[in-house]
Amino acid sequence: MRIQRNFVAGVILFVCFISGGQAAMAQDPWKALETRPSTLGLEDGFLTFKTGALQLQLVKSSQTVAALNPVSDTQFDFTPHDRLKLRSSDHMYQLGDIDLRLRVEGETEWTKYSTSTKRAPVRILTINDDKVLAAADLSATLPSGIPLNVQRYYELIDGHLVLLFKLKNTSDKNVEIGSLGIPMIFNNIMQGKSLEENHAQSVFYDPYIGKDAGYLQVTRLNGHGPALVVVPYGKTPFEAYSPLLDDPTPRGIDFEGFYEWMVHSKAYAENEWKKAEPWNTPTSFTLKPGETTEYGVKFLLADSIKGIESTLIANKRPVAVGVPGYVLPMSTKARLFLNYGEKVKSLQVEPEGALTLSETAAVNDKWKAYQIEGKIWGRARLTITYEDGLSQTINYKVIKAEGDMLKDFGHFLTNEQWYVNKNDPFHRDQSVISYDYETKKQVTQDSRVWISGLSDEGGAGSWLGAMMKELIQPDKAEIDKLQHFVNHTLWGVIQHDEGKQKYGVKKSVYYYEPKEMPAGTYSDSVNHKTWTAWNHEAANDVGRSYNYPHVAAAWWVMYRLSRNHVGLVTEQNWQWYLDHAYQTTMAMINQAPYYVQFGQMEGTVFYLILMDLKAEGWNDKAAIFEKAIKERADHWNTLQYPFGSEMPWDSTGQEEVYLWSSYFGYTNKAEVTIDAILGYMPTVPNWGYNGSARRYWDFLYGGKLSRIERQLHHYGSGINAIPVLAEYRKKPSDLYLLRVGYGGVMGSVSNITQDGFGPAAFHSFPSTLKIDGLSGDYGPNFFGYAVNISTYIMHDDNLGWLAFGGNLVQKDNWIDVKITNGAKSRVFIAAAGLWLTLDAGTFNTVSYNTTTGAVSVLLDAADKYTPSARLHIKQTANVIGAGTYSLGTAKIRGAYVIALKNSEVKVNLTHHK
Repeated sequence: MRIQRNFVAGVILFVCFISGGQAAMAQDPWKALETRPSTLGLEDGFLTFKTGALQLQLVKSSQTVAALNPVSDTQFDFTPHDRLKLRSSDHMYQLGDIDLRLRVEGETEWTKYSTSTKRAPVRILTINDDKVLAAADLSATLPSGIPLNVQRYYELIDGHLVLLFKLKNTSDKNVEIGSLGIPMIFNNIMQGKSLEENHAQSVFYDPYIGKDAGYLQVTRLNGHGPALVVVPYGKTPFEAYSPLLDDPTPRGIDFEGFYEWMVHSKAYAENEWKKAEPWNTPTSFTLKPGETTEYGVKFLLADSIKGIESTLIANKRPVAVGVPGYVLPMSTKARLFLNYGEKVKSLQVEPEGALTLSETAAVNDKWKAYQIEGKIWGRARLTITYEDGLSQTINYKVIKAEGDMLKDFGHFLTNEQWYVNKNDPFHRDQSVISYDYETKKQVTQDSRVWISGLSDEGGAGSWLGAMMKELIQPDKAEIDKLQHFVNHTLWGVIQHDEGKQKYGVKKSVYYYEPKEMPAGTYSDSVNHKTWTAWNHEAANDVGRSYNYPHVAAAWWVMYRLSRNHVGLVTEQNWQWYLDHAYQTTMAMINQAPYYVQFGQMEGTVFYLILMDLKAEGWNDKAAIFEKAIKERADHWNTLQYPFGSEMPWDSTGQEEVYLWSSYFGYTNKAEVTIDAILGYMPTVPNWGYNGSARRYWDFLYGGKLSRIERQLHHYGSGINAIPVLAEYRKKPSDLYLLRVGYGGVMGSVSNITQDGFGPAAFHSFPSTLKIDGLSGDYGPNFFGYAVNISTYIMHDDNLGWLAFGGNLVQKDNWIDVKITNGAKSRVFIAAAGLWLTLDAGTFNTVSYNTTTGAVSVLLDAADKYTPSARLHIKQTANVIGAGTYSLGTAKIRGAYVIALKNSEVKVNLTHHK
C-alpha cells in the first residue's frame, strides 16, 4: 500500500509542477480524453490473425493494430490495448499509421499528411496472395489533395509479421517525400497502475538508429522475455527517431510519450531540427509520376533481452558489438566486431579523421574485427557499407583520455563553479554551486530553489561530483577548497550541526521568503510564484532521505583521503569524518523514515561506509548500522518489485536494493532487480543509448530545457551500472552484463565538455541532440563512475580476449593490459574470478598467464601524498580450476600494504592451485 500511495503522490507532484500550483493541478489529465469522440470504428469489430510467434488483432474499420500478443503468452500485449477505447479519437496514433511530409515539384513548403489526423473507414483491398493477411487503401483517412495513393499491407513472410506501405505518385509532377515516419505505438503507459501491474504489463522501447541496420527493441519492465524486435523490411532505413508530441495522450512522469521510426527526415531537418546535429544525414526520396515505392518493418520475437542479437543474426540482420562500447577515450584502443553475411565494401568516418580503423584477426570467421581509436574530441559517425548496398551507421563519442578528463572536471568545479560570497544571505560562501554553461554563469537563484540551494540531486550534484573526483584523482589544491566546504558550509549550513535535528540534511539552503530578506535579494527575472519556490520552513525540512547519500558520500570521501594518504586532509582527522558518515546515515533512517523504505540513489555509499566501520573495528556502530539497514532489506524482500520512490516508477532505487539484497542473501530479490534493470538499460550501437538507463522527467527538476524527454546518460546510467557490473563479477562469462554495465559507467562521463563542465544529461529529441545547459543533478552520475570505473579482462569464445578500460596485448601465454580508466584502482580478471582493488596507489599494468593462471601487477610510482599502496584481493566468482590468490603477507584493515618507490613496482601474486 505504501508504494501504491506513493504512485498517486508522484502523479500529483508532477501535475503540480507543470500547472504552476493552480487549483486544477490535481485533476487527472486522462479525464479529458473521455470526452473526445471515438472515431477509430471500434464498434465494427476486430480481425485476428496468428502470425508465427505473434498474434495480431486489427480494428476492422481502420485496420490499425488493436493488439499484438506473443503466442507463448497471449495475456501479455505489446500495445496499449487496455487504453484502446480511450485512445480511439482523431490525432491519436496507432500502430499501422503513417506520417508524411510531401512537396510537389515547384513548391517550396512541405505539407504534412497523417492517417491519424481524421479517421474514416479505410477501403479494404482484396489481394489474391496467401501471404497477405489484410490490406487497405488509406485514401479515406488522409487529407484530400494528397498527391500519393497510400496502401497498407499486413503480410506473413517467412513466418514473420510484416507491416508494409506502398506509395504511388498519382500526380503529373515529381513528388518529394521529405519525411516518412512509422509510429511505433507500444504499451509504455504506466499511469494508474501499481508497480506489480506495470512490471507485468508494460514495456519500454529503445532504438538503434543505424539506417539499414537499425532496429527497435521492445522490452518488458520485468526484464523477462519474450522481447519484440522491429527491423527494416526492404529498403526502410532507421534514419531518425522522433517523439510524437502532437499525440494528445497525456505525457508525464508515468508516460514519456510515443515515437516514430523515421525513414526520411529532410523536411524536419530543414525546419524544426535545423539547429541540431542529427544521428544520420537527413534524406528525402522523389517519386516520379506513376512510380511506386515501398517501406516496411518486420516484427521478430526474441526469447529474452539477451537473445536480441542472436535473433537478429538468425534473421540475417547486421549486428555490431563495440568493446568497450561507443564512448572512446583517446587513450583507448577499442575493438569493433561486425556480424553480417556480406563483405564490407567501405568504411566512412565523419568528421574525417575523428576515428581510425584497422582490420584485425577474428577468432570466429563469422565476425569481422577492427581496432578503432578516437582522435578528435566530440561526436563521430562511422558508416559501414556492405557489398549488397546495405548501409549501417554507428555513432561514437570521442572523449579525452580519462585522466585528462578528470583533471578538467575537477578544475572546472573548483574554479568556474566555486562560489565565494561572504555576504551571501543563504550562507553558501565557499561552495561548489550549480552552473549554467550556456550563459557561463553560476546559478545563485532559480525558481526550483534546490538548484541554487546546494541540496537535492539538482543542487548537491556539483559539489558531490567534486568530492567524488578527489576519491579517484586527488588534487591537493582542490582538496584544500573542498575540506573547507565540507567543514564550514556543508556542516552547519546544508546539514544541521546541533540541536534535535543534528545531522539532518535540509532540502535546500536557498529559499523564497521575501519578508525575511532585504529588498533586492530576489531577482525579478526569476519566477518564484511556483510550488518549487519553497519557503524557509519547507526548505529546512529534513524528511527527504534522498538528500542524505550526497552528504554521507562527502564525509566518506574525506575519511578515505585522510586515512589512506598522507597530508591531503589537514583540518580534521579521519575518525571525525568516518563518524560523520556514520551519523549522517543514521540520521537519514531516523529523521527521514518515510522514504527510507525505498532504495536510495548512491545507496552504495552506505555499503562502503559499513565496510570501513568493520575494517576499523568500530564494531558497535557497525552493528547498529547493519541492523538498521537490514530492516529495510527485510521489507524489500517482502515485495514483488521493491523499486518504489517518490515517483510512480523509478530507475534509481534498484542500485541499493540490489546491493543489500545480495549482501543479506536475498538472492531472488537481487535477480529480480537485475532483470528489471536490463529491461530499461539497453546495449545498442550508439553511444547515447548504450547503457543509458531510462529516465525521462528529471529535466523538469534539474535541467535548463525543462520537458518530458528520454534523457541520454542521466545519472541513471552511472548508478545502475553499479549493480550490473557487480552481477557480472559473479557471472564472469556473461559478456552481455559487462557490455551493459560498462556502457553505463562510460556513459556517465560521456557528456562532460572539453573544458570539464558536467551537464545534467543529453537531450535525445532530434530537434536538440545536445547536452543540457545546467549542471543540475549530474553529481550522482559521476558518483557511479567514481565508485565503479574499473578494468575488465575477459575471454569470449566468439570475440577472443577483450579489455574494457585498458589496452590489451597478447604475448604467447601472457595477457598484458595497460590500465587506461580514470581511477586505475580496480581490475577484474574474469578467467580467475579475481577482483583487485586499491585504496591507495594506482595500477599501471596487469598481466595474466592463460596457461598457469599467474597474475602480476605493475603499480605506478609513489607521489608526495601516497607512499604506499593498499591492495585488496578478492574472488567474487568460483571459476573452476582458477585457484586462489594472495600476497603471503599480513593484512592491515583487510588490505596488503605495499611500499611504493620513485619508479613502478612489480608485484607477483601468490597463486594457490
